[in-house]
Amino acid sequence: MPTTFLAEGAPAAIGPYSHGAVCDGMPVFLSGQIALDTAGMFLGGSAAEQTTAVFRNIRAVLAAQGLTLNDVVKTTVYLTNMGDFQEMNAVYGSEFGDHRPARTTVEVSRLPKDAIVEIEVIACKR
Repeated sequence: MPTTFLAEGAPAAIGPYSHGAVCDGMPVFLSGQIALDTAGMFLGGSAAEQTTAVFRNIRAVLAAQGLTLNDVVKTTVYLTNMGDFQEMNAVYGSEFGDHRPARTTVEVSRLPKDAIVEIEVIACKR
């Protein structure tokens, strides 16, 4: 039976979902994160600024399960404009350093709160 969780230090979910889900013997699945602060206020900004905020939230949710970015095995990046790819990718590469999880990047027509970047991750407990 899966267990869902909420993470301290991450913005509250803006809908009927949890920050993530865990099921024995399976990876940890995190809900997509956008550039919200811990009070739930949308931060906006450039693709780089939003990506930086997104990673702050991802690290907080991972930490709730005793995980770090080094435990991430797969990411999905959603962009509202593929023209923002280079800006997002520079921050993404800096955040992961030498770690290179599998990744899919797609352009979508719209994201919650009119964000321009959303990232979801799957991580494995070691």
